[in-house]
Amino acid sequence: MDFAHSPRVTQLQTQVRRFLDDLVLPANAQWQRYAAAGAYPLDVVEPLKRQAQSLGLWNLFLPRLREQEPGTRLTNLEYAPLAEIMGRVAWSSEVFNCSAPDTGNIELLHRFASHAQTERWLAPLLAGEIRSCFAMSEPDVASSDATNIATRIVRERDAYVVNGRKWFITGAAHPNCRLAVVMGCSGEASGAKAHARHTLLLVPMDTPGLTLVRNVPVMQQQAIDGHCELLFQNVRVPVANRLGDEGAGFALAQARLGPGRVHHCMRSIGQCELALELMSARALERRAFGHALGDFANVQDWIAHSRVEIDQARLLVLHAAWRIDTQGATAARIDVSAIKLVAAQLQTRVLDRAMQVFGAMGLTPDTPLAQLWSWGRAMRFLDGPDEVHLRTIARAELARARAEAGSTSPYLQRWMPPHPDDLGT
Repeated sequence: MDFAHSPRVTQLQTQVRRFLDDLVLPANAQWQRYAAAGAYPLDVVEPLKRQAQSLGLWNLFLPRLREQEPGTRLTNLEYAPLAEIMGRVAWSSEVFNCSAPDTGNIELLHRFASHAQTERWLAPLLAGEIRSCFAMSEPDVASSDATNIATRIVRERDAYVVNGRKWFITGAAHPNCRLAVVMGCSGEASGAKAHARHTLLLVPMDTPGLTLVRNVPVMQQQAIDGHCELLFQNVRVPVANRLGDEGAGFALAQARLGPGRVHHCMRSIGQCELALELMSARALERRAFGHALGDFANVQDWIAHSRVEIDQARLLVLHAAWRIDTQGATAARIDVSAIKLVAAQLQTRVLDRAMQVFGAMGLTPDTPLAQLWSWGRAMRFLDGPDEVHLRTIARAELARARAEAGSTSPYLQRWMPPHPDDLGT
């Protein structure tokens, strides 16, 4: 494992940083003004997207691009440090056409879409002409166990009819969101096994019967592109809108998670780096009891712990990205659970320390800290709660212990006190 960046990635890091510093950050105040007024800032984002595409900073996340498709063709390990840079300005990933949930949906379409689906949906997504959402989570079931999903998908001759309610559907309120990738139960009546009952459908957002009920605030903050509640009432789409095979929806949904979690976690690490930089600068300039805050041992401890914890998390995520690239997403399943757990908890810890150093200002919109802390807290639910990932990791360790039963015995026996007979007494 060699995590040294190649010359190509080093050059891209420089380009992305410069693009952020020269173009995105100067536009951030205007973006925030739009968002505060409840309007999505397309006037800000669209010109930046065109500039990013002209520079080749486009679809950086997708290694599977075909020759005729616009993008950079990076591995997950190569893209990870670029996602970290994008994380410093939360909305910047859209500028490079690297936003969630589009990244996961593009990955799905790239692997499983028919020719017609590719022409209608994948091509405009890759071009940044439309956005999409992934409608899986539901309010009335524990969606961390996707076999619980209650939305019904029933086939009626040459169409599927969808009925159900989804929520916390990221991106559904974006003005350019044209497509919902919907997961629902289609095989309960057939007696199919729990993991073979679900199907994915491509549902245009303007389909009759599909209602955007509300944009749900997260920690009293409302994302301008939405974490939405969607209602499906007799929503009818052609059978041709099915993605993959009927009953394969669970497996397809799992296939999109690995790379997406690498992206999420690296953006989170970028936000933690920003928080550490802000915390350190504030510790030097803010004074209390005749000293800079940075002179106090507890503040120094916060800074030091943040530094090493960020570096540890980054290495763990890079290792997971490397494993996905070299061994596949299935082999990296435990690694992916581990990084999701670590990054979410890291973000709340580091941001909490930074807010403490800033004092009351850290709770206000004058800094990005409160918003980033809120997102870190939300991450402890998104893509599965901490407890699910802990369970996954623990089960893997216990399975290894069963497979290696008795292998630790020599270590225990070596330290047992000798029997008196062995001492000649």
